[in-house]
Amino acid sequence: MKVFALGPEGTFSHELASRIFGDAVTLVPTIRRIFEAVERGEGEGLVPLENSEAGGVGASMDGLLSFRVWITGEAYIPVHHYLVSLGPLEEADSLYAHPQTHEQCSEIIEELGIPVIHTSSNAQSARELVRSGRGAAIVPKMTASLYSLPVRKACIENNDQNVTRFVTISSRPYTGPNPAKGSVIADPREDRAGLLHDILGVFSRKGINLTRIESRPSKRGIGSYVFFIDYQFTGERSLSALEELKEMTCVRDLGRYPLLEVPEWT
Repeated sequence: MKVFALGPEGTFSHELASRIFGDAVTLVPTIRRIFEAVERGEGEGLVPLENSEAGGVGASMDGLLSFRVWITGEAYIPVHHYLVSLGPLEEADSLYAHPQTHEQCSEIIEELGIPVIHTSSNAQSARELVRSGRGAAIVPKMTASLYSLPVRKACIENNDQNVTRFVTISSRPYTGPNPAKGSVIADPREDRAGLLHDILGVFSRKGINLTRIESRPSKRGIGSYVFFIDYQFTGERSLSALEELKEMTCVRDLGRYPLLEVPEWT
């Protein structure tokens, strides 16, 4: 089985995919490429969906909205960031960081006062530092090791409880045992008072706990949104709620799925 994950080498996606799937992992340059490959049936995918500090990952949410794929599992990885530099930190005149990394490490970045240059990935931050031969970067520990970058400060994230949630995606739904959670996209296609209240009320009346709800532009114009909803799967009650929801609004069922076991990094 081939599993597509976000590259280049050294990203959190690469680390987690390697821990779960080993040598089956194929790295691609963008999250959209992962969704394209999975929709074509070329393999499974692993994408970051949300971070406890920075919120939802737009590219992954757009992928779930645009491509015919199913969520088949979820996994969590603690996120720790490392400040690296080739020369003395006090001589650094630029700081390479991915935008989400910047957001997650904003407090120390403010303290450092070094101009930030945004990059396309944490691994690209390392590459830019090596290419320039000067400055500093914020990267995961795995990336620092891969590029032999000296660590100046460890675990510099704003919140030491920082966690990123990943999901596996497939062209087919999960049908195995013990699904723990389910996900849907509710697309109202209308604007009226009490609409969101009515959508959430379907789950409330059946005693189903929602674990996440997030709005995302529908891309049909300003003020038009869809809602990503995650819920604890409770068997027939959950299935009944979905049927009731479909009678009220347009629903994209993303499936029911388990929590994946993540082996320790070696």
